[in-house]
Amino acid sequence: NLFYENPRYIMFIYMVVNDALQLTLVTALYVVSYIFRKIHTSVCCLLIMTAILTTRSTPLILAGMAVERFISICFPLYYCQTCTVHRTLALIGVILVLAATPPITDLLITIVKEPQSFFHNAIFCDHSLLFRDQSIYYKNCVFDGLYLSFVVLMLLYTYCRIMLAAQAASTSLASVKRARNTVLLHGVQLLLCMLAFVVPSLQAALISIFPQLSLEIRYIFFLLVYIIPRFLSPVIYGFRDKLFRKYWIRYLFCQWIRRIRPVVMKSG
Repeated sequence: NLFYENPRYIMFIYMVVNDALQLTLVTALYVVSYIFRKIHTSVCCLLIMTAILTTRSTPLILAGMAVERFISICFPLYYCQTCTVHRTLALIGVILVLAATPPITDLLITIVKEPQSFFHNAIFCDHSLLFRDQSIYYKNCVFDGLYLSFVVLMLLYTYCRIMLAAQAASTSLASVKRARNTVLLHGVQLLLCMLAFVVPSLQAALISIFPQLSLEIRYIFFLLVYIIPRFLSPVIYGFRDKLFRKYWIRYLFCQWIRRIRPVVMKSG
């Protein structure tokens, strides 16, 4: 029950589910682009929008987890009142709304600008080919700048405050150091996530220079940006937690939990 009642574990499980869904969608898009080349625009739109939703959710999840660590270290007396299950679920709802805003606006702009026949054609499933209006590109640039700046500032603020708490702490110094290292790992994870926002421009430039290596370039960026970070982030964060690590190893090796059951003794 601890994993369902502790805000820290709720956010961690949400991050794992989000990354697993994103990994599945990105892999499906990659396989489809190799096998079928072109698919129906409506199907491509659904896949792309869901992939964008999961991609943009990850930095916000990291920011939320950093704030949770910040409150637990800097305001321990208010932690139980502030970080409740209800507020954690509300935060997840806010993250979903913020992450869903860009793809929904992309779709609305495309519906207005493109003819109706566009959604009945088959296209190569790529974001730039699906949402091809220039206003979408500029809108996303502005949104990404504000969005990533907010997350970076949030991580820097929480890290600095925890560092100050670590210097002033006389007790529970180990827990403060763990929280500081956790926020630092969130920063590393954020850098890996930010690659997804930088790569499209770099990939397009390399493909224009080396068109004969377009498939190889796409494959390399696919591994570096989408596959490896999604495997590393849950493992790095999960294995550092003693409780999560204990249960993970137990279920990995199929060691069943032994429960003590009362025995009824018959007298006489």
